[in-house]
Amino acid sequence: MASDSGATDREEPRVERRKMVTLPQEEFEAMLERAAERGARHALHGVGLDGADAAHDIRELRSLLDAFNEAKKTAWLTIVRMLVTGLVMATLAGAFVKLKVFGGGQ
Repeated sequence: MASDSGATDREEPRVERRKMVTLPQEEFEAMLERAAERGARHALHGVGLDGADAAHDIRELRSLLDAFNEAKKTAWLTIVRMLVTGLVMATLAGAFVKLKVFGGGQ
């Protein structure tokens, strides 16, 4: 039995070598480039960005995303400013109340 498994181990690399394909580097790179371009076109077609206006649509989407991110940033800054302003006003109100309490007796 041990000799049988050794024989199949020796045959497998030959089978794998027969499945290999060799191409010149330039031809391989050109084939990869064509496949990548075809895949990219297929993906763009899948999301509806394959027409003549695709570049314009993508620029608009990027612009919209930039505007959305800017609005989020502005909203957070506004919330932080409102909280800080509220805390300062509460502190000032507390100080005025305290001063009136002490000043009211005079």
